[in-house]
Amino acid sequence: MFNPPTDWRPLQVVHETSGARSTLEVRIASIGARYHLPDTVQNIIGEGAPANNSLAHEMLWSGYNWTFPPSPCAYTGGMYVEPTWRSFFWLTRPGSVCAPKAAYRIESLRYNALQIGYELRTPDPLKMETGRYVGTYTYGVGPGRDFDMGDIMLPSDDSLSINFILDVQHTLKVDIPPGGEKVRLTPAGGWQSWLHAGRNPVSLFRDQTFHISASSRFKMYVECESWATLECVIEDAIGRRPVELQISVSLPNGLTDQAGQPVKRRRLRAGPTGAQIFQPGFYVDRAPGVLHFEVPKEEVEWMLSEKVQSPYSGSVTVIWDSEV
Repeated sequence: MFNPPTDWRPLQVVHETSGARSTLEVRIASIGARYHLPDTVQNIIGEGAPANNSLAHEMLWSGYNWTFPPSPCAYTGGMYVEPTWRSFFWLTRPGSVCAPKAAYRIESLRYNALQIGYELRTPDPLKMETGRYVGTYTYGVGPGRDFDMGDIMLPSDDSLSINFILDVQHTLKVDIPPGGEKVRLTPAGGWQSWLHAGRNPVSLFRDQTFHISASSRFKMYVECESWATLECVIEDAIGRRPVELQISVSLPNGLTDQAGQPVKRRRLRAGPTGAQIFQPGFYVDRAPGVLHFEVPKEEVEWMLSEKVQSPYSGSVTVIWDSEV
């Protein structure tokens, strides 16, 4: 009889450094071995035994061919046969108990080279930290235990421990197109209305596209060459008065905030203490996002007043940080 633990068993895997836990599920999906007889199969059967080893082993087990096992186990292939032993390897579907019956008395029987195959349900890696997770599942071996080979088959070791190591490597990659590091702020439709009709623009802005690949949470914030009250500023050439530069981000489908809401024109603040945290619902591969740079209307009016009218400039660093 072969009654392995074909049901799904949960076990905890633990992050080696942070102690974070995730649940892994495992089940035994196949089992195999080599069984050894105390004599040749022909001598055990006696008169009428076929000379062909494969047919003789089939006759020994009431017509069951160890290549094609008793239901509900299923065939895998790769079987070998000799007069005193035969190998087998069977698929074990959930709930499988496979029990061929001997047609002749066998004085002793032993297995060696016992093999198993297992199936895993891994945790969602998008919800796991980067790094190694480890866990162990220990099975009992013997009559009435996890691996039950029948009441008279006694193991040389009554336990089997399987050690699992999950190595989680996340992706966070951002590509800015060539020239995207230089942002020139302009009004909608350009400067013609101001130059020819004297109409002040509503705002100065520029949208800069980027491509992002992400498989885990990340945070975004900005570092400013000059800043005030968590906002970056740009300054005129002679330093009379800085003006506020608002920076926001729109992220592609699949990336949300911590409440699961889409990210559209989400304001970014200066410094890590004001960072926005975003998360993937699925792996996002080089999807387009947009950085929005804007000087608001009241600041534009100051910039274009007669007593100023000076070039403004400044430097801003946008940070995507995987350390959350």
